[in-house]
Amino acid sequence: MLFVAAGSPATVFALAPLATAARNAGHQVVMAANDDMVPYITSSGLPGVATTDLPIRHFITTDRAGRPEAIPSGPVEQALFTGRWFARMAASSLPRMLDFCRSWRPDLIVGGTMSYVAPLLALHLGVPHVRQTWDAIEADGIHPGADAELRPELERFGLDRLPGPDLLVDICPPSLRPGNAAPAQPMRYVPANAQRRLETWMFTRGERRRILVTSGSRVAKESYDKNFDFLRGLASEVASWDVELIVAAPDGAADALRDGLPGVPVGWAPLDLVAPTCDLLVHHAGGVSTLTGLNAGVPQLLIPRGAVLEKPALRVADRGAAITLLPGEDSVDAVADSCQELLAKDTYREAAGALSREIAAMPSPASVVAALGDLA
Repeated sequence: MLFVAAGSPATVFALAPLATAARNAGHQVVMAANDDMVPYITSSGLPGVATTDLPIRHFITTDRAGRPEAIPSGPVEQALFTGRWFARMAASSLPRMLDFCRSWRPDLIVGGTMSYVAPLLALHLGVPHVRQTWDAIEADGIHPGADAELRPELERFGLDRLPGPDLLVDICPPSLRPGNAAPAQPMRYVPANAQRRLETWMFTRGERRRILVTSGSRVAKESYDKNFDFLRGLASEVASWDVELIVAAPDGAADALRDGLPGVPVGWAPLDLVAPTCDLLVHHAGGVSTLTGLNAGVPQLLIPRGAVLEKPALRVADRGAAITLLPGEDSVDAVADSCQELLAKDTYREAAGALSREIAAMPSPASVVAALGDLA
C-alpha cells in the first residue's frame, strides 16, 4: 500500500495512523511526500520516499511556466487556487512516482484530501485509489481547480476531471460533516504529531489556567502566508494575561519568538500529550490542530487563516465547542473577550467533551485496514 501525503507535516500526521495500522497488520507500506517531509514520515516509523525535491512554497508562488502567482482574496477564487497549486505539485511528482512504482508496484494507493498524484498514479497503474481526509475541510470547491490544472495529464485517459476514489475514508466526526457530504467509511481521528523528549510542563498542570497558542506545523519566520506575524501577535497578547501560556511552533519560528516571551515554553510541543492539560486552545483553525483539540475535549478559539478553513471552524462553533472569529472580527478586544468567555462558561467544555466521545466511538484505523485489504 502506497500512502501519499503532501507538503506539510500535518498531511503526514493525518495519514500516519492508518498507514501504521496497515503495516502492523502485515501489509507492505510506503509513504510518499515532498522531500522535506520525509523526515516526518520516517520519524513516524514508516518508510518514506520523496515525490519531489521542490518545497511547497514553489508550487504556491509560481505556475508551471515559472511565472509568479498571487494568492487571490475572494473565497471562491482562493479555493480554486488551492486546487491548482496542489495539482502543480502532483504534476511535478508524477514522473518520479511512476519510476518508483515500476520498481515497487503497489496494489492500492491511499492519498490525502488533496494528494492529487494518488489518483493519477492509480490511473496509470490500474489499481484502486482510496482518499483519506486530512481533516474536516470541505474540498468540493478546491477539486475543480485541480481538474483544470491537470488537464494535460488527464487528456491521455480521455478525462476532463480526476475520477472519484474507490473508497473515501473520513476522519471528520459525523455531526460535523456537511449535510451534502459524500458517503464515506468513517474512521477515528488519532493524533500522530511528531514527538520529542518529554519535559515536566508537557504533562503536568500548574495553578493557573493554561492556554496553548499555535499557528500549525508549517509556520516560519519568513512565512509567505503571514502566519508567523499572526502567531507572534497572538502570543504577545495572551502573555499579558494572568494565565499559563504555551506557544507551540516549529523550531525555526520558535527561535524568533522566544526573545519576546521570557519564561514561556516556546517550541515544538507534542500536541497529543499537551492538549489534554490545557483549558483552551487558540489557533488558526488548521484541520489537524482543531481535531486534536476536539479529541482532547478542550474548548477552542478558532481564527481561520484562509477561506477554506472558515466553514469547518464555524461548524465547530455551532456545536458549542468553540468560538470562531472570522477575518475582520479578530481584533485584540474580540480575542480577549472570546477567551474569557470560553474559560468562564462550562458549556464549551461540555460540548467539546461530547465531540471527544463521538470521535472515540468511531471505527479505529486498525478496523478500517480490512476494508483496504478487501479493495486491493
